[in-house]
Amino acid sequence: MGSIRFVNTEPRIMGDVLQEAQYTDEDGITVSIAINADNQGDLFEVDFWKVDFSPLKCYPNPSALRFA
Repeated sequence: MGSIRFVNTEPRIMGDVLQEAQYTDEDGITVSIAINADNQGDLFEVDFWKVDFSPLKCYPNPSALRFA
């Protein structure tokens, strides 16, 4: 679980969610993924959140993603 934040030299805050998806981790637990933009519309982060807060077991194959 956690975020991959895109580096920028200027201070930024999260703005909009650009896309959301889910997949089922190897242990059967749902993982939510969000691609977020900052308040200027630039890429901000990719956030992975496992609904039971346990560590991720694997990253998804593209075919495993379910888009919201």
